Amino acid sequence: MTNINASYRVNPVTPVTRTGSDPAFFSCWDIHSYYGESYIVQGVSFDVREGEVLALLGRNGAGKTSTLRSIARVDSPQVTHGEIWLDHKPLHNMKSHEAAQNGVALVPEDRRIIAGMTVEENLILSQIAPPIGWSIERIYEHFPRLAERRSQEATTLSGGEQQMLAVARALARDIKLLLLDEPYEGLAPVIVQEIERIVDGIKKLGITTIIVEQNAVAALRLADRAIILDMGQVVFDGMAQEVLDNQELRQQYLAI
Repeated sequence: MTNINASYRVNPVTPVTRTGSDPAFFSCWDIHSYYGESYIVQGVSFDVREGEVLALLGRNGAGKTSTLRSIARVDSPQVTHGEIWLDHKPLHNMKSHEAAQNGVALVPEDRRIIAGMTVEENLILSQIAPPIGWSIERIYEHFPRLAERRSQEATTLSGGEQQMLAVARALARDIKLLLLDEPYEGLAPVIVQEIERIVDGIKKLGITTIIVEQNAVAALRLADRAIILDMGQVVFDGMAQEVLDNQELRQQYLAI
């Protein structure tokens, strides 16, 4: 890929190998995905080090959510080419439940809170049995507001509390890779700050995380690195601070 502007570099990351001996903790290599006839993800490649937080950014329709869903191996979009590796295991041949069993957790934009169940029942249902490291009480230590509402019907929580529950359910499965799709969507600024603190706490625990977020500045504040997508392709791969410091880059691809 060639440079598109002299003021910053476009640095696509291709895994050193495609054999599971790749030193990167997580790697996508040349992913192509479709929704029906629509060609959405067009040869995306990047890798993520263990414990790193990556902000996956771009305008609406750039392919961000489709990339996350491709990683999580959900039914749509349909991945037609490419390889996905996590901790030396190939995800690209797995079904979604197999990817989940191997440590991938997608927190979707709509949160998927289970109606008719309490906060604690939602958490218990998500746990690996027996829990390896994330007991219910440990989750409550990190999410004290959920502890206060453990017996409350989960869909009656506020939007911010539901987002906390969605993230807590993912952690309850002892994950290796956390995928957050628009975690700040529809939340008031004061609640966004609270969710930011939670995500920052997850970062300090060393959990590898990929964040898709329209609130790019908020995501970049937490991230170590940033990938920018445009029309289904990687147009920037670099440090998060580079994006924060480069107004021309932000205006061209993020409209901020």
